[in-house]
Formats: sequence, structure tokens, C-alpha cells
Amino acid sequence: EFNPQNMANTVWAFATAGVAAETLFGAIASEAQRQVVDFKSQEMANTVWAFATAGVAAKALFGAVAGAALNRIGDFNPQEMANTVWAYATA
Repeated sequence: EFNPQNMANTVWAFATAGVAAETLFGAIASEAQRQVVDFKSQEMANTVWAFATAGVAAKALFGAVAGAALNRIGDFNPQEMANTVWAYATA
């Protein structure tokens, strides 16, 4: 079972490499939705950034992250906030 950091790191690595492995992204999107309350702000930011960068649609995941982020908005540093806002504007 992947934990939030494992999921964020995996999709970040694939997106950075320019590989949109849709089956992998889909599996991570489903699991991330279930665990989103356990994600740290950096993990939320990196995850939505990776999906947007890879061009992989994940409407339900983005909705789950938005809800979780609202409850912890003060935890986001400026870079995490900028990456998250960019991801939502791009996706």
C-alpha cells in the first residue's frame, strides 16, 4: 500500500519524466482520494501539480484535494500554494 508521500513522489517522478502513465495515475488518483486527509500540504501540491503537468484528468481527485486543502490552507507555504493554484488553473 502506498502512503501519501509514496503516491506524491511517484506521480511527480512520472510527470517530471514526461511519462503520462494513465493506468498508474488512475490507480493513484483512486487511492489518493481515500487517503487525502492524511496528505501533508506538500504532498497535495505535488500530486495535483503532477496530474496537471502530465495532462491526466482526475476531477474527483482534484475535488478531494480542494476539500482537504481548505481545512489546512494555513499549512501551505508560498511555493506549495503557487503549485496548487497553477495545477487547478492548468488541469
